[in-house]
Amino acid sequence: MSTETVPAAPVTAALCIIGNEILSGRTKDKNIGFLAEELTGIGIQMAEVRVVRDDEAEIVAAVRSLSERYTYVFTSGGIGPTHDDITTACIAKAFGAKVARHPEAMRRLTAHYAHSGVEFNEARKKMAEIPVGATLIDNPVSAAPGFILGNVHVLPGVPRILQAMVAGLKPGLVGGPQVLSRTVACTVGEGTVAEGLGAIQARYPAVEIGSYPYFRPGGVFGTSLVLRGTDAVLLDAAAEEVRDLVRSFGGELIDDESAA
Repeated sequence: MSTETVPAAPVTAALCIIGNEILSGRTKDKNIGFLAEELTGIGIQMAEVRVVRDDEAEIVAAVRSLSERYTYVFTSGGIGPTHDDITTACIAKAFGAKVARHPEAMRRLTAHYAHSGVEFNEARKKMAEIPVGATLIDNPVSAAPGFILGNVHVLPGVPRILQAMVAGLKPGLVGGPQVLSRTVACTVGEGTVAEGLGAIQARYPAVEIGSYPYFRPGGVFGTSLVLRGTDAVLLDAAAEEVRDLVRSFGGELIDDESAA
């Protein structure tokens, strides 16, 4: 009887960024790095990011595809009060759901606008329209909720609001094994270590090895070799082989670190 441990399946996520303003370059995305870091911290691997324009067919197709491939899907953008905020209707269509004015969303928004003194007009009431069967995501900043439908978590694009809403979501997300990392920075070019690095990668298929050239003031260049995996023993063994590889070319190890 085999006693080999079968690695737990990774828990994965994708982010679908929605908005013409991202694709035109007018707005610079600030959500990818934040969400990836937050998810990594709880054992969820960000596996894909897509950016789609404000087009119903494109959004529906992207959401369906990502929902089928990954454990969790997050969307950002397109849930405001204007005509081009079509994300809610598209998510509903992707799941075959109807959209209706949600009583609790209306309550929260009514209270928010009454307190702020801003008119709660028909355009703003659009933000209370939620797919039937969805669960609300609390918005502690501006009240307008996001929602969860299936495995899709619908969030606004404004970074400050998205970050606050993700903080509330995290306790309900179930991650997998924690991804650990080891970084070996050296003074050797990546072209020099490429062949040996490929051989190490082949010996450690469960460890992801990335090579990232760097250039520092004074004409200093080199390579940061980053190893990631969920097995600390394998990770440390692979990292030591990488260090040996660098040393074999007379390279200097700098800023060498081991970090979770």
